[in-house]
Amino acid sequence: MTQFHRGDPDQSETEVSSSVPRTDEPLQSAPFAASPLTGPRVVTLAYDGLCTFEFGVAVEVFGLARPEMGEGWYRHATAAVEPGLLRAAGGLTVTATGGLALLEEADLIVVPGWRGIDEPVPNTLLEALRTAHGRGARLMSLCSGVAVLAATGLLDGRRATTHWRYADAIAARHPEIRLDPDVLYVDEGEILTAAGSAAGIDLCLHVVRRDFGAEAANSVARRLVVPPHREGGQAQFIVRPVPQEREGQRLGPLVEWIDANLQHEVTIAEMAARAGMSTRTFQRRFRELTGTSPGEFLLARRLRHACDLLERHGKLSLDDIALASGFGTPATLRHHFRARLATSPAAYRARFGQRI
Repeated sequence: MTQFHRGDPDQSETEVSSSVPRTDEPLQSAPFAASPLTGPRVVTLAYDGLCTFEFGVAVEVFGLARPEMGEGWYRHATAAVEPGLLRAAGGLTVTATGGLALLEEADLIVVPGWRGIDEPVPNTLLEALRTAHGRGARLMSLCSGVAVLAATGLLDGRRATTHWRYADAIAARHPEIRLDPDVLYVDEGEILTAAGSAAGIDLCLHVVRRDFGAEAANSVARRLVVPPHREGGQAQFIVRPVPQEREGQRLGPLVEWIDANLQHEVTIAEMAARAGMSTRTFQRRFRELTGTSPGEFLLARRLRHACDLLERHGKLSLDDIALASGFGTPATLRHHFRARLATSPAAYRARFGQRI
């Protein structure tokens, strides 16, 4: 259990540092053993200077009771990076019932931001993360939490992202990381990174989708009242976030038409014609309005439809699903599944078919 305490509203975050009591007593807890659930064990880190929003996102997705998901749902615990009361953004202090020993049991470890992009990371935390990763645990950072994963050296040679305002600092300190500051999140298999604040919701839902399937992710998204799925490659911010009325009227029916015609060949020229624009203007306006290209958008829609068919229709053959989703052949379907979802259609169906 994690407890929140209100701080003195007249004190700034830096001013409360000397007034918060500390203790060197080790934190002990066995939250996983006591849980009636049997699913993946998720540990979210808490630290002095905690980013409250990012921490709340992780707890909301992985730690909230969801009896409708069954006993195989996530088990969640909070691990304090250091002992004692921990300051959190918004004038709160936090007490966690577990310490870094919880990382020894974790299947997924979430780093919800970090107290400062220039702040050093304790060696005890770095070693605990390296050890956990070495035995197969997944590591995930939200927003500035990428600074912690970067400090472990585990991101060297890998793609990663973070909030656009921290991208230059991370790139300068860790040039070995293939940093992409233009996307919402990056899934490198066992290491996942998200961009700024709200992108953390997208990455958490992506993990749910990866672990439990689209229906489970949609269920969590409905409870959060957010879109169930945004592609990780979508831009962090959109040049023109509120579409002009005329363009919204054009693109709304277009998206509906695309979804109704996924089984057919759909060209960018045809989409542009239906939107009443030249091909060049359409491509530019589409990216400005959605943060992605028409081709990437179409591919994402095809993949989502294929996933839905694999989950809901166990009797459909891969040939039928490839045709219905517009991929044409099972070979093309397998190629895009492996490239985008790091799995095969057969493995996806075996894991998620009719699960919920």
